[in-house]
Amino acid sequence: MNVRFVAAAVVAISIFAGCGGGGAKKKTTAGSLDVGLVFDVGGIGDKSFNDSAYRGLMRAKDSLGVAVQYLEPAEGNDREAALRQLAAGQAGVVFGIGMLFTDDISAVAREFADKKFACVDYTVTEGREIPPNLAGLKFREEEGCFLVGAIAGLVTKTNVIGFVGGMDTPLIRKFEAGYRAGAAAVNPSCKVLVAYAGVTPMAFKDPAKGKELAYSQYEGGADIIFHASGSTGLGVFEAARERDKLAIGVDSDQQAEAPGHILTSMVKRVDVAVFNTIRDARDGKFQGGIRTLGLADDAIGYVYDEGNKKWISDAIKSRVDALRADILAGKIAVPTR
Repeated sequence: MNVRFVAAAVVAISIFAGCGGGGAKKKTTAGSLDVGLVFDVGGIGDKSFNDSAYRGLMRAKDSLGVAVQYLEPAEGNDREAALRQLAAGQAGVVFGIGMLFTDDISAVAREFADKKFACVDYTVTEGREIPPNLAGLKFREEEGCFLVGAIAGLVTKTNVIGFVGGMDTPLIRKFEAGYRAGAAAVNPSCKVLVAYAGVTPMAFKDPAKGKELAYSQYEGGADIIFHASGSTGLGVFEAARERDKLAIGVDSDQQAEAPGHILTSMVKRVDVAVFNTIRDARDGKFQGGIRTLGLADDAIGYVYDEGNKKWISDAIKSRVDALRADILAGKIAVPTR
């Protein structure tokens, strides 16, 4: 096993490196809650999904008085070992960040029934019970994707827009479905080009492939591309810069990754889900089971600020806000596939 171990105590942050399952012992403040977190493919620095989870973890460390530690597995088969390493230690709450953790975190949660677990993007399988000490944190990503799709459909000058997904999974298909529906709602004649980077987890960590797919879509007439592909999307941004086109970020505000070329970002507040779960655990209010967050929880949305007002006019903003209100009122049922 090749796992990088980083532990952050309440008073100070200490960095350790270990391999072969050997880890560093962490000193914690007496009586504080210990929180462990294992990142998804791409790890810290993906400027998207993982970085959002990291922000939530650090916010909890700074404002809740908890001790935190995190692991970045080097290989996909390290997930279960990383979760077990944290659960066997001092961590009272252990997070797995990403749908790929579903099976592993379910197994480890059953093994460590005295600990609490949470999985972002937990995959629900019919007929399979979720352990009572595990919280499955899900999002209505399709709602936010509908809104950025509407923005793309209203801003496009070519009537062709693109979508680049990472790993071809039902979750990422939700992003695509919402994006398509949003564009169609405001511009029925708009064409959406779709491509996926692959069928393995590494599809979320392949900027070269993202750039290749984006080039193809821009050459095919797209003037705006939305990516839902982790750090693969950094390649989409590079293509947008080189071709002087627009792109849409995902999960976090990604405007800084390609200034002048990011139309907006579909924001998925993984940081809020992580922070709130830690707070609930600290306060004795942790509950297992599935929790789904969306527009109504301010956990899903899109970026609108001084950086993109030049593309998103007042009229476009009003139109998109009206669509958001209709989703919240149940007048629009956003598809998930």
